[in-house]
Amino acid sequence: MDATHEIELLRFTTAGSVDDGKSTLIGRLLYDSKLILEDQLEALKRSADITGGGTVNLANLTDGLRAEREQGITIDVAYRYFSTTKRKFIVADTPGHVQYTRNMVTGASTANLAIILVDARQGVIEQTRRHAYIASLLRIPHLALCVNKMDLVGYDQDVFEQIKEDFSQFATRLAIQDVMFIPISALHGDNVVEKSKNMDWYYGPPLLRHLEEVYIGNDRNLTDPRFPVQYVIRPHTDQHHDFRGFAGQITGGVFRKGDDVIILPSGKRSKIAGIHTHDGDLEAAYTPMSATLLLEDDIDVSRGDMIVTPNDIPDIAQDFEAMICWMHEEPMRRGTKYAIKHTTKKARCMITEIQHRVNIETLQPERDVDGFGLNDIGRVKIKTTVPLTYDHYSKNRYTGAFIIVDEATNLTLGAGMICEPANRPPLPEYEGYQI
Repeated sequence: MDATHEIELLRFTTAGSVDDGKSTLIGRLLYDSKLILEDQLEALKRSADITGGGTVNLANLTDGLRAEREQGITIDVAYRYFSTTKRKFIVADTPGHVQYTRNMVTGASTANLAIILVDARQGVIEQTRRHAYIASLLRIPHLALCVNKMDLVGYDQDVFEQIKEDFSQFATRLAIQDVMFIPISALHGDNVVEKSKNMDWYYGPPLLRHLEEVYIGNDRNLTDPRFPVQYVIRPHTDQHHDFRGFAGQITGGVFRKGDDVIILPSGKRSKIAGIHTHDGDLEAAYTPMSATLLLEDDIDVSRGDMIVTPNDIPDIAQDFEAMICWMHEEPMRRGTKYAIKHTTKKARCMITEIQHRVNIETLQPERDVDGFGLNDIGRVKIKTTVPLTYDHYSKNRYTGAFIIVDEATNLTLGAGMICEPANRPPLPEYEGYQI
């Protein structure tokens, strides 16, 4: 097997206010690590010659859209892929404007780590707290607070320590467990790839080394086995008439050959007869591997069903509470019917109650609201036409997440995180669910 397949993948996102230097930081990471191609470097140099001054603009490595380069802002989520000898990386560079909160939610939804940039001259501002709140809401396990533009404050340690203290006090109110503070200058490369000679008072690692070494082994839920069925593989020839598998991605825990399993929501039981993967047959498979499970019994299993183990049952309900980020100009209204996509299952749903909307400036709940506008975040109650099989989002980011979709256009309207499981009946009552 190619050794690159064994290198661990880290997904991270960048966030910060406008002009905090997010795109420049990622450009500096790629440039100083010599992780950009020769033709990309030549294009940057040509761009510098055209615009005058002859200075390479590292932000152009991620600000890929011509319109946003001309305006000097990042208006979408720009993804970059790169790798070192220690890790592979996918980075999402998200906008800093308040009105693009939805873009940060999109970029951060699958991230292991969030880099939040703070301008050393401005310190912790409302946008910093907003991005930290979203990172906490999305349960991103690791956060790196990079105090940028240290060169503009004379590399003053006291400035860095004050920002560190201010953010630490705020972070105590959030579900953030792992925070790393790094003083940097993205423009000059201080503490980005190499240790800065200008800040010998800082004893921590530069950013790239932290990205390479931060432990993410516990980020995935390896305790609760979850397998949403994406595709049913049926026999097409007489030669393979005995083969009937269920393909998908394991979104939690470990499945082993011979394990007792239960299919939800029907409640039917069987055993795993085999596990097929791209690399051949395995005795066990774990999240986030893609696999095909074979069962010993010929039972009815459909796309949208979930295979779990009998001693670890998720919640099954048609009514639940969730935090939602609304992503469309068309407002969300209580009582409106939408489509919902959760893991591999599709259904229809309705917002039955709006409990509160989060004031994105103060992070305080606002009661008595009748809808959500673009980029609003808040807590709602939802009722679906069929039962969903899910976990609390803090327990499993995959089985606890969903999107709201416009039935007519199929456009994504909102993204949600299930935050309070409904009370479920004992397992025998799942048998013969009437849908």
